[in-house]
Amino acid sequence: MKTIRKILSIIKPYSVFVVFSLLFAAASVLFTLMIPVLAGDAIDLLVGANQVPFSLLGPKLLSIGGCAAGLALAQWLLGVVNNKLVFHTVHDLRFKAFANITVLPLSYLDANPSGKTMNRMIADADQLADGLLMGFSQLFTGVLTIVGTLVIMFMKSVSVAFVVVLVTPISLFAASFIAKRVYKYFTEQTKTRSEQTAVIDEMIGEKKTVTALGLEAEAIAVFDQSNEAYRKANLLATFYSSIINPTTRFVNNLVYAGVCLFGALAVLADGGFTIGALSAMLAYAIQYTKPFNEISGVVTELQNALACAENIFELIDQPAETINANAALSDVKGNVSLEHVSFSYDKNKPLIEDLNVQAGAGKRVAIVGPTGCGKTTIINLLMRFYDIDKGRICVDDIDVRDVTRQSLRRSYGMVLQETWLKAGTIRENIMFGKPEATEEEVVAAAKAAHAHSFIKRLSDGYDTKIGEDGGSLSQGQKQLLCIARVMLSLPPMLILDEATSSIDTRTEIKIQKAFAAMMEGRTSFVVAHRLSTIKNADIILVMKDGRIIESGTHEELLEKGGFYHHLYHSQFAKV
Repeated sequence: MKTIRKILSIIKPYSVFVVFSLLFAAASVLFTLMIPVLAGDAIDLLVGANQVPFSLLGPKLLSIGGCAAGLALAQWLLGVVNNKLVFHTVHDLRFKAFANITVLPLSYLDANPSGKTMNRMIADADQLADGLLMGFSQLFTGVLTIVGTLVIMFMKSVSVAFVVVLVTPISLFAASFIAKRVYKYFTEQTKTRSEQTAVIDEMIGEKKTVTALGLEAEAIAVFDQSNEAYRKANLLATFYSSIINPTTRFVNNLVYAGVCLFGALAVLADGGFTIGALSAMLAYAIQYTKPFNEISGVVTELQNALACAENIFELIDQPAETINANAALSDVKGNVSLEHVSFSYDKNKPLIEDLNVQAGAGKRVAIVGPTGCGKTTIINLLMRFYDIDKGRICVDDIDVRDVTRQSLRRSYGMVLQETWLKAGTIRENIMFGKPEATEEEVVAAAKAAHAHSFIKRLSDGYDTKIGEDGGSLSQGQKQLLCIARVMLSLPPMLILDEATSSIDTRTEIKIQKAFAAMMEGRTSFVVAHRLSTIKNADIILVMKDGRIIESGTHEELLEKGGFYHHLYHSQFAKV
């Protein structure tokens, strides 16, 4: 019921479509119910050879034709209204889901495969649309048809109608019994489909790694396992859902046989129950039982739709990043401090404990240490991708939790080891952080990043379109574009996390010079594995196991002969 209430809340803005859907459904049912009555009256006029009153029969036939035309128009309008209602609803649902993704904390996205999230927004939303469309198209008309036919049948013959009412509960019980089990298996089907989508997305995204390591057989085995689970869930869901229709058809045949038997007896008894009336009753028996078949199919689809809707609402209901304040960070000078900071991704596995860092305005801070020591975690905390557990992080003596994340992140320019480019032109990708930039500014930024020369060699220069994640560009070229993007916006603080890892040594020397000019007067945090790139840092923080074990300039740390000394010389040891 909770999921149904949520769906109804999404549908509420389109209540006018619901009203028209009900009106057109009622109109189509009315025309449908009128045809058997008119047809029965016409049959009663056919009393024998050369005794047919054509003057009375003609208007009856015209009335039947008019009802048929009205029925066709009502059903067409019903389809138009229902399509608008359903696809507007699913459109809004997808929008809510995507909008929530943009404000979700990274911890949720890190913990859930992207393929699973994509499946919820695409496949599950499509399944929900199919279920709603069937519901609005057939459920309303089905219920109205059942009620309408029962009323008319009782008006025609109470005894015959009573037979129908007696048999109906069998169909309802059978459909209800099966539907409860169908929901369970459709939920399992939706879950395994999401898992399979996640496996496919992962394998496609990491195809190079899989191929390089010769893990094709293992990849196929993983997919086969998820594929087999999906197959079993599909079979069970399909098996139980397919039982509903034959069961209701069996009961419907019983209803039809009962109407035939008792109707014929009523005609033979000559109690005013005519052949035409019997004909109408048989037509109503068919109309009465047909919605049960349709509704059984609708119930099956709705069970699937509800299972899919639960997945979508689970995504929509995920709590967004906490909003601590509405104040914006402005006029940033760049004094950054981490005071007694503690943080861990897993609360049972401590990572950073009682970390203290002071970075004065315009200072270059390098962070080095072995893999897993917490270097990238510090970047995540500076950008508030994750919130700290204890302590505080300040910019210009202002706790970052007292300002909006947007204003904080706009104060940083960030180049990561993992590049990110969107589908579009080279120009659009460079201007991503500063949409109002002029052409001259874009070219100047590209030249500063040493990307201008390779851009000009592309087929359409800055107007060259690239695909998702850079398309056919090399990793180094993609990284140069990311560097150009930061050089265009030039915020007061910089974060460089292995920013030149994919660039050749010659270009790296030029980029380091460009970085030196860019970092002038800006507070900079540089994460590096190649220690030769951080010799000129104002302070080097050496981390190990989430703690700063050494700090100082390059020369001071070498003189200490400690961990940094051994780390530096291990990279330049003679073989």
